[in-house]
Amino acid sequence: MEQAAKCEKNAERYILNIEEALGTLKIIAQNRKLEELIRLARDYLSDARYYLSKKDCLTSIACSSYAEGLLDALRLLGKVDFMWPQHVSSTKRVLVGGVFDILHLGHLYFLRKARELGRVYVVIAKDQTVMETKGRLPVLSEKERAEILSELKAVTEVVIGTYPPDFRKIVQEVKPDIIFLGPDQTSLKPLIERALEETGIKAEIRQLDKRLENYSSTRIKEILKKN
Repeated sequence: MEQAAKCEKNAERYILNIEEALGTLKIIAQNRKLEELIRLARDYLSDARYYLSKKDCLTSIACSSYAEGLLDALRLLGKVDFMWPQHVSSTKRVLVGGVFDILHLGHLYFLRKARELGRVYVVIAKDQTVMETKGRLPVLSEKERAEILSELKAVTEVVIGTYPPDFRKIVQEVKPDIIFLGPDQTSLKPLIERALEETGIKAEIRQLDKRLENYSSTRIKEILKKN
């Protein structure tokens, strides 16, 4: 069990290194072939994330190694420039949750703030949960919302929640170090505290102090109705 946890942590570090290298990458001589090779490195990174989500850390590390070798080769050839991180950033698991319907800048701001704390695991509310709490179905289905979020750079893994919501099951599955709440999720705090107490999982609960102004799914829907 300890060896598996160590392997998973190493896989997370490899992915984080590739993400940070790609984040600082500068193309020296732009051309179509180079773009294809950089896209291939991003595909390897995507595969690494996928296999890690399936708990296949060895295949995940192999995919990261392919991306690393490809990027190093391009840098040695003078085609690109980037910096490998000198120190690996926090690999703490950060759990966030929500509907994430009609993705907008407010969502991205929230996820970026979560990413500053560690690796982000997103729990998507099921369609039935949205129907029960908001009295309507979301515009996008749970599978569509999960697929869109899984493509974001800030997100490590997406999990579709349960119906009815089971906070104990989620924290047991993700085993977060930090649970990061949105500014309008204060009511969830006592439920999460109870789930942590019942499962014995030690996680810090933090909350974003304010939302990005003028951005919400409800406001976007109101604008669309007016037009």
